Amino acid sequence: MTRVVVMGAGMIGAACARELALADCSVTVLERGRPAAATTAHGEGNVLVSDKPPGPELELARLSRRLWPGVLDGLPGAGGAEWDPKGGIVVATTEPGAEALREFAAAQRAADVDARELDAAALAAAEPHLTTDVTAAVHYPEDAQVQPAGAATALLAHAVRLGAELRTGCEVLGAVTRGGRLTGVRTPAGTIEADAFVNAAGPWSGEVAARLGVRLDVRPRRGEILVTAPRPPTVFHKVYDADYVGAVGSGDGELQSSAVVESTRAGTILLGSSRRRVGFDDRTRPGVLSVIARKALRLFPSLAGVPVMRAYGGFRPYVADHLPVIGADPALAGLWHATGHEGAGIGLAAGTAAVLRDLLHGRAPEVEAEPFRVDRPAVRPEGAPG
Repeated sequence: MTRVVVMGAGMIGAACARELALADCSVTVLERGRPAAATTAHGEGNVLVSDKPPGPELELARLSRRLWPGVLDGLPGAGGAEWDPKGGIVVATTEPGAEALREFAAAQRAADVDARELDAAALAAAEPHLTTDVTAAVHYPEDAQVQPAGAATALLAHAVRLGAELRTGCEVLGAVTRGGRLTGVRTPAGTIEADAFVNAAGPWSGEVAARLGVRLDVRPRRGEILVTAPRPPTVFHKVYDADYVGAVGSGDGELQSSAVVESTRAGTILLGSSRRRVGFDDRTRPGVLSVIARKALRLFPSLAGVPVMRAYGGFRPYVADHLPVIGADPALAGLWHATGHEGAGIGLAAGTAAVLRDLLHGRAPEVEAEPFRVDRPAVRPEGAPG
């Protein structure tokens, strides 16, 4: 039986742990804090195809979207995941934005994504509280949402039921190697040995990799979300403006923002989104929250005056080419990575776990894994050690 240590108990780590346990591996999950309490707990739970252009990430997203319902159906106590296949609507409020949105949607349709342009009447029927100042709108029926912490906890609990061991408060401090191979990791509780080690530490993956002696250029990118008081049904899909795709794809370290508005089953409305590269500075900036609120009100003017209960922020694992890192580390045998998903980790988790499982067992995954390889330039710049 293959012994695997998964480092990180967020959504990606939990999904990988469950998938590997299902594949009859002996799994140990190490988490320095509490499960699903960092990046996973500070996300919106997006399971999206609408924001990804044709290419490897879209293929991974489509695989994940296909897998997610079956994964949740097989989880004991998965009700807390709050799976909601409500679909998404992307809108443009300018003519240039409408042209870009239509081109983007056409390219996605060519890649077999269900993207349906809505006329004014259909849009009003779908989202009656949305502004009428819209020049184009595209409906993505495949977009969905989960409650991220609930889903990750259910995945991890299933892994434990399958025999996985969860160790919290267990930080990875360093590597134990033998013959150029990683054979153990040092922790405050002692050395933990295994046959394979999966770095699923999200924004902290670069730091974990460095402690193990290799270079991994995964950095934190901060985002903030506003949460309103519970409202009567107001927003029926995930609605965002066409600027969102550009904000996701930008590598600019300065503030990138766009309007993203969606409701939860509890009746609250989530307002996003922002992206900033500020290291691990966790201070919430009122100016950023003001930008988020202002852009959300452009889409849903009726939210003016609605109380905001709270605001929160978190760090996403950013890679310069905006692709995840999935696979074996060629610089250190025995080390694997499943990280770098930035804000798409919730949606991509099911597919990532399946790809990692297949690669670790020497099988070809359902999607081409080469674009996610560890030694590509964005992840391991030329000349960088490890």
